[in-house]
Amino acid sequence: MFYAQGPEDLLSLAQVLDLSGHAFMQGILDGTHPAPPIGKTLNYKLREVGEGRIIFRGAPLFEHCNPMGTVHGGWYGTLLDSAMACAVMTKVPKGSVYTTLEYKINILRSIPLGMKVDTTGITDHTGRSTGIAHGEIRGVEDGKLYATGTTTCIIMTPTA
Repeated sequence: MFYAQGPEDLLSLAQVLDLSGHAFMQGILDGTHPAPPIGKTLNYKLREVGEGRIIFRGAPLFEHCNPMGTVHGGWYGTLLDSAMACAVMTKVPKGSVYTTLEYKINILRSIPLGMKVDTTGITDHTGRSTGIAHGEIRGVEDGKLYATGTTTCIIMTPTA
């Protein structure tokens, strides 16, 4: 998967607005659009795009640990925020964009370093101005639930 190396590698707002949210996300999965650089930093990639559903796969590394040597809560939060908000994006019409207004996570258990997890985001509602979604982090091999989350996103139609 291609990762953006700098601002020049990202799509312009005009290019994003020319696509439906689903087409935009599918382009990232297909590699025709650059993936967000945060994925490289936090070791996760887009794995699946559906209508109102997204899956990212990743594994925490030592660099993602807190001072106690366990995976930092921000790693869980970033993966859940990405999956839930991108699930909303798949329902955003051409000419609109979104951003997260708020999100909440619940960490149920610690993820061992290097363990592959799937983070799934599922849209519950997408209207003219807001989108709501929920998500979960599950171990790929053990199937255990490691964290859950919910989000509210704002949907906007920028003017030129």
